[in-house]
Amino acid sequence: MRKVFSCLCLILTITFCGCGNNTKQTANAEKDTVKEASAKTSPQKNILFFGNSLTAGYGLDDPDQAFPAVIQQDIDSLKLPYKVINGGLSGETTSDGKNRINWLLKQHVDVFVLELGANDGLRGIPVSETEVNLQSIIDQVKAKYPQAKMILTGMQVPPNMGGMYSGDFKKIFPRLAKKNNMALVPFLLENVAGIRDLNQKDGIHPTEKGAKIVAQNVWVVLKGML
Repeated sequence: MRKVFSCLCLILTITFCGCGNNTKQTANAEKDTVKEASAKTSPQKNILFFGNSLTAGYGLDDPDQAFPAVIQQDIDSLKLPYKVINGGLSGETTSDGKNRINWLLKQHVDVFVLELGANDGLRGIPVSETEVNLQSIIDQVKAKYPQAKMILTGMQVPPNMGGMYSGDFKKIFPRLAKKNNMALVPFLLENVAGIRDLNQKDGIHPTEKGAKIVAQNVWVVLKGML
């Protein structure tokens, strides 16, 4: 009788333990399902990259090699509900951008990344004019989407533009970022500019490998916003 009773106890213990494990597994499975469903049902948000040839991916074999597209890959790998919109246009100055931005703002913008100024610098456009134009672009975005998060990418010009001009140009970006409470990428082409293997033959536009580094420079600042 004692042996029978012991066997029954053992069977019941095993059964309860098995039920407990199954319950935990079921609960974990339900949590995973909820997470997946939540990710799928989250409303998609837009990130607008507004810039020149650096944003557009000038000279690259495939648009997917441009740095905004590389960032989209990072976003997708984390299953974040964000869509990258590449608003880059080769050759664009800040004056051009000031007149073009409204057209792109017809689509909703949740995060705005402003990458303009390099062509102004290479053309020697007065620093004060560049700064006014950039502020105009920022103001237009704020007026249309006051809740949008904003990033400004810093740029520098070669020293052959003159020491004073180069120094004044570099200061535009941190000054505007502080004034408008924007996040700042100190220098978009950090660890790329001046490195032959990371730039195309013109020495200005990044190669595919260089674009990946540029994407990382931006991603370090952007990922905390998403």
